[in-house]
Amino acid sequence: MTTTLVVYLHGFRSSPRSSKAVITGEAIQKMSSAEHTYIWYCPQLLVSPKASMEMIESYIKSSRYDQLVVMGSSLGGYYANYLAEQYGCKAVVLNPAVRAPRELAPHVGMLTAYDTDEPYDFRPEHIDELISLQVNAITKPSRYFLLAAKGDELLDWREMVDFYKGAHQLVLKGSDHGITEYPEHLPRVLKFLSE
Repeated sequence: MTTTLVVYLHGFRSSPRSSKAVITGEAIQKMSSAEHTYIWYCPQLLVSPKASMEMIESYIKSSRYDQLVVMGSSLGGYYANYLAEQYGCKAVVLNPAVRAPRELAPHVGMLTAYDTDEPYDFRPEHIDELISLQVNAITKPSRYFLLAAKGDELLDWREMVDFYKGAHQLVLKGSDHGITEYPEHLPRVLKFLSE
């Protein structure tokens, strides 16, 4: 019996209820068999990047698994880079924010979560915490799978392609930041996870 732990990290101001997280979680849970079990872990991340990574790493360290895979969307992709480098594991990144401190600096202040409208206090120290998690270059591109959309209205797909040079890449001609056609490309993601 082999066990794979799949950790999914949602984006900025998002949640485990995001469509990509829900669709992926349902698909991963169906992949378990008598020989291979998949454990799905997709928590609500905290406003603090440091506290979020402490929570995730605590879960990873307390879990029993043979293989670890991290997945992340947008800011979650930034976190996935950090974790993949820490644990030497595979990572799937969906329109990742490869330079999150720069991208999110203009958003410091009181915000609301996308699906609950709960207050979200994003502070300057959170940018400092993001800086401490920055991966400047991935060490083993073959461990990474990038799904990037040229139509991403928030992040530059060219920066993603350059950052993950040598990695498995699927670059969509149009689409958007949320990757509306994600279900169509999920089989490619699952294939990479299970190889």
